[in-house]
Amino acid sequence: MRSLLNSFRFAARGIIRTVKTERNFRIHLVCMAYMYAYLGLYDWFTLSREAWALLFAVNALVLAAEVFNTAIEALTDLATRRKHPLAAVAKDCAAGAVLVCAIGAVAVGLALLYQPAAFEQMYNYYRENPLMLLALAISLGISALFVFGFKKAKKKP
Repeated sequence: MRSLLNSFRFAARGIIRTVKTERNFRIHLVCMAYMYAYLGLYDWFTLSREAWALLFAVNALVLAAEVFNTAIEALTDLATRRKHPLAAVAKDCAAGAVLVCAIGAVAVGLALLYQPAAFEQMYNYYRENPLMLLALAISLGISALFVFGFKKAKKKP
């Protein structure tokens, strides 16, 4: 039982490290948080259970790809302290995999969430509730602090 708990602790440590060190991971988290907030708080969008499952799956894929990318970058830095063409290939390919996953997730999101009537309802809501537009602007500012506010981790010599 102890080793099982340790495995969860180590996994959480990896995710927390990724949150702290990877700006793009934080961007993905913020975008997902806004999407799920709008989907959960308002009834503007109509989604089936299958659509929800697909959104969860592609979002998890993007986050997992970012964690793998972070791991590959760390291993590459461990393997060589100097610039090497193969190290660049490893890092670029890992970043490319994240981009492929993110583009796929956006495509799925567009396919499922392109509902003009929902966007019209959203527009009308903010037009009728300008204070909520201010609240949205404030939350975007807080989100920007979360995304860009972490200091870049220094590499150990």
